[in-house]
This record gives sequence, C-alpha cells and structure tokens, in this order.
Amino acid sequence: MQPSITVSHQIKPLIKKPQLDPNELTNYRPISNLPFLSKILEKVVSSQLSSFLQKYDICEDFQSGFRPYHSTETALIRVTNDLLLSSDRGCISLLVLLDLSAAFDTVDHNILLNRLENYVGISGSAWFKSYLSDRHQFVSVNDEVSYRSQVQYGVPQGSVLGPLLFTLYMLPLGDIIRKYGVSFHCYADDTQLYISSRPGETYQFEKLMDCVVELKNWMTSNFLLLNSEKTEVLVIEPKTSACNNLKHCLILDGCSVNSSSSVRNLGVLFDGNLSFENHISSICKTAFFHLKNISKLRPMLSMSNAETLIHAFMTSRLDYCNALLGGCSARLINKLQLVQNAAARVLTRTKKYDHISPVLSTLHWLPIKHRIDFKILLITLPITPDVLGASSEEWHLR
Repeated sequence: MQPSITVSHQIKPLIKKPQLDPNELTNYRPISNLPFLSKILEKVVSSQLSSFLQKYDICEDFQSGFRPYHSTETALIRVTNDLLLSSDRGCISLLVLLDLSAAFDTVDHNILLNRLENYVGISGSAWFKSYLSDRHQFVSVNDEVSYRSQVQYGVPQGSVLGPLLFTLYMLPLGDIIRKYGVSFHCYADDTQLYISSRPGETYQFEKLMDCVVELKNWMTSNFLLLNSEKTEVLVIEPKTSACNNLKHCLILDGCSVNSSSSVRNLGVLFDGNLSFENHISSICKTAFFHLKNISKLRPMLSMSNAETLIHAFMTSRLDYCNALLGGCSARLINKLQLVQNAAARVLTRTKKYDHISPVLSTLHWLPIKHRIDFKILLITLPITPDVLGASSEEWHLR
C-alpha cells in the first residue's frame, strides 16, 4: 500500500456580492487555491467519470449543474415552459426555491464514498478515498495565514472534481421528490420545486409541503442544511384566474415562508404572471449604470477597449438567459433595445438623434429581438457547418 500524501489547501475568502457587508463572515465564499498539477489530475478523473455517468445514464435527468450542454438557461427554460403550459390550461402553479447553506462544505466523506459505490457503481473507490483523506487547509488574508486544520467534511470549492462529486452526493434527492408527484429541476445546490392545480383544487399543494418536509429530513441526515431564510415561494396564476392574489406559505423550521410578488431564480427575476417585467427593468437599471461610467472613460479608451468593456458589463447582461424572453411583449423588448442603442452611441460617439440601425449593422450587433431568436435557435438546433451549408474551413473562418 502506498503511503498517503498530506495535501494543504490555501483558502481565499471571496465576497459573494460586492454590495454585501465585508464585516460579516457569512458573506464570504471559501475558495481553495489548489496546485496546478492537482487540477490537471482532477480534470482527467472528471472526464473519465463524466463519460462513465453518461454511458450508463446515471446522472439525474433534472440536474443541470456541471453537465455538458446544460446550463442555468436550459434549467430555467424547462421550468418556465412547464409553468407557462400550466397557465395556458388555466392552472395555478406554486414554485418553491430551496437553497442550501454551505452545501459544498458539509459533504460527509463516508456518505459520498457510499454513493459512489452503491449509486454510481464504482467498486472499490480507493482513489476517491485517497483524494478526500489527509487534506489540510489554512486561510490566507492580506499575507496573514491561519493555522492548518484537517478537512473532515466537504469537497474543495474551486476544484475541478468537487462540483461533480457534489451532484453525485445529491442523487437520492430526485427519487424523494418523484414520490410526491412534484415537478423539480436542480442546478448544483439550488432546487426548484413546482406543482400545478386547477383553481378549485389547491389542496394539491399539500403534496409539495409534505415533499419539503421529507427533503429537509433527508438533508439533515446527510449533513446538509436547508436555508429557510433564503427559501422563496411564488404563486403563478393565469391572468384570467378567478383566484387573484392567492396567498400561500410554507412552514419551514417552524417559520412561515410567505409567497412573494417576485423571486430571483438563478439570476433571473420571476414574477407572478411570468412577464419578466421586473427582470428587464433590473437589467436596464444596471446596464445604464455601467454605461454611464463607461461613457466617462470613453475619451481615454480605444475603440477595441471600449467595446470590450461594453460587452463585459452590458452585452453579457442582455444575453444572459435571454431565451426566456421569447414571448415577451414588444414594449419590454424595446426597453432592452434602448440599452443596446445607447451602448452603440457611446461606443461610436454617435449623436443622440442620428439613426442607430446603420451603426448597429456596422458593429455587427444583432438587435435584441434577433439576439433572442438566435439564442433559441442555438439551444434547439445544434449549429454545425453542415447545417449552415459551409465547409469546416469556412466555418472556422467565420
């Protein structure tokens, strides 16, 4: 037997969001600064494990985290589509967003090894046992370091293999939810539960409450903590519903979690009629704030540097999960178009009343409506050289 090698992690606490209080320790995320060679080895093992999971169809169908061809956008598209279809049938839907506290840090190593052997089918998981054991960590802040402590729980945040191991740790979750006939979709440790019923049959929502209770018990037995403070509830009603402003709540950890007018779901604001009006207003507000700052710097920037800033701070926000906006009203899409027009004027120094369409064409920027259509096409139809009628060489040149 080869002697075990002790590995020490340097932990860099990073603030989760810029606007959070830096004096609150809970507002930091502990990121492991792992050696380069370690990440290469993890990448090899992760690739082999992913191929194995895909070959034998072991992954949870409704887990979009850390999987090829899956993303927050594909997860939200599926949930939004189900909710819209229910609304079209005149049903009321209840959407519950569950959140775990420090999920990656509380993974029990023995339970994880048991999952790998009994759920995944990796017999004799000696390599993974070696990977998880004999690890130590220390915190480094402003060139000051803490003492080293042994890591007995959790998978390293910032590692290549850690996120995949966490999704395998959560595999039994789907079987529990399916018992109650509740629809769900997961992205890493974020779980969306939703159920629909006719306006006169809202007692069906009790299934979801029972499901949440069992999920909480399962999480407790697996050393996971369901964060009741971040759990949110949204009631989605069709506009023609007679049960306007239906109020609903969950009892979680002895606390009542009331329904909200809007909830943030994987970075997208959902409202009660899925109009995404609040989400678009939030995008416009943030985008104009950044554009104002960029416009002050514009005289000192080259064209390419200014365009890089605009794409980083604005275009990324306009494009994030924009496939969800396919059915939005022209009024809302126009609000986003005004943001893009303003960005093009700042970049090219075009005057306020000059026609903007030729400018967008010169920059090769698709208008917002076409960007949404293009994203939907990318998701529904794989784009290959054959589809576009071009040779491989021509496609790479494009």
